[in-house]
Amino acid sequence: MSDSVIDLGVLRHGPDPAPSPRPPRTNGRQLRVALVALLALLTLAAAGAPQPRRSVVTLPAQPGADVLVDGDLAVVIEPTSTSNLQQRRLAAYRLPGGEPAWQAPLSADARYWGIFPLGELLVVTGFEIGPRGRDVTTIALDRATGAYRWQQPGSADRLVDGNLLLRSGGESEPSVLRVVDPCCGTVRWQLPATTAAIIPRETERGLDRLILNPPDGPVEVRDATTGAVLARADLRPADGGRFGLEVLDDLLLVIDRGSGAVTAYGLDQLDRRWIRPNVTVDFALDCGPVLCLRTGANQLQALDPATGEVRWSSDRWGWAWGAEDRLLANVVGGGNSPGRFVVLDAPTGQEVAVLGQWDLYRRDRGGPLTAVRKHPDGGVVVGEVDMRAGTVRKLDVLRDATGDCQVTDSHLLCVGPGTYRLWQLRR
Repeated sequence: MSDSVIDLGVLRHGPDPAPSPRPPRTNGRQLRVALVALLALLTLAAAGAPQPRRSVVTLPAQPGADVLVDGDLAVVIEPTSTSNLQQRRLAAYRLPGGEPAWQAPLSADARYWGIFPLGELLVVTGFEIGPRGRDVTTIALDRATGAYRWQQPGSADRLVDGNLLLRSGGESEPSVLRVVDPCCGTVRWQLPATTAAIIPRETERGLDRLILNPPDGPVEVRDATTGAVLARADLRPADGGRFGLEVLDDLLLVIDRGSGAVTAYGLDQLDRRWIRPNVTVDFALDCGPVLCLRTGANQLQALDPATGEVRWSSDRWGWAWGAEDRLLANVVGGGNSPGRFVVLDAPTGQEVAVLGQWDLYRRDRGGPLTAVRKHPDGGVVVGEVDMRAGTVRKLDVLRDATGDCQVTDSHLLCVGPGTYRLWQLRR
């Protein structure tokens, strides 16, 4: 399925390497969360009175196709033939009935992986084969008709003001940043090619800040909507050693890989807030009311974001993900046995509840978490997570679903036997 704005990132649990890997970063695109835990420890209430027959829409798309559901439209990126899987098209279907709406051809020499809606547009990103090899390209189509609007090089991210940030290059070549008006691709502002590492700050509405970290110069914080420099400072360690940057809410963390110091700066002015010495950090996480550090000592530390003081620490949790004043954390260890996730009270680290074996999906950041797991008699069980209570409320059992789902406002899209099916959720 596509990595689209519905996704929150996929967090699947496997054997814990040492040190634990950093979980995928949740980006302001659609976010899809899959959290897998130990055998179900939650008892789900048995079905009550008979429910009315739900409507099920079958989409003519093979498993593995990229699918996006946005409001009254389901969009599929699929091959046009079985003999040439690189030749693809975009096919749209009207909901709730699933009737064909339109089709649009895509370049034969390309492989597309991302699609997201933006106002009256659908934005598609992928690799296109050109003279220099694989070049990332973005295409904008009319959402209502599939009509071609424009195409430009680079991968696309939405900004908080509704414009698009396009980034091309990177890795072995300089990056080029430019912001375009989605209506027609007109450039609003752009930067010359740069070798700086580029770190965005993501919000629920899109990107709003860009941090540029050149290999031998001062760090810059820019307003993503205008390109204006908000702050510039040399944050390199005194010994000139390696360091990393992490953006968490309104803080920029500078992680000195040599001395093990973590220094927090206010993002928009790069004013120093606090410093925590002698800690080896694998990665940092936004844990709601606390700031989480995964340390080289295999500990999860929760810090006060205002002072850097440790609220609590534990070697039981590999990583944590915040929701309100609760955390979802995975348990370290267990050998080859399945992992399990717990609900923690964020300020104290106290264990509130243990969740069962679920994949969790969210339509929007801050929205409800829909829980899906396989039913022992076939199909999947669907529930809704109550983080406050540490429980999962059963919504339905979908007998023809096999998993690999995404959630919409009121529907769940899952792989069924040989195709995709869309079920209306009972909330």
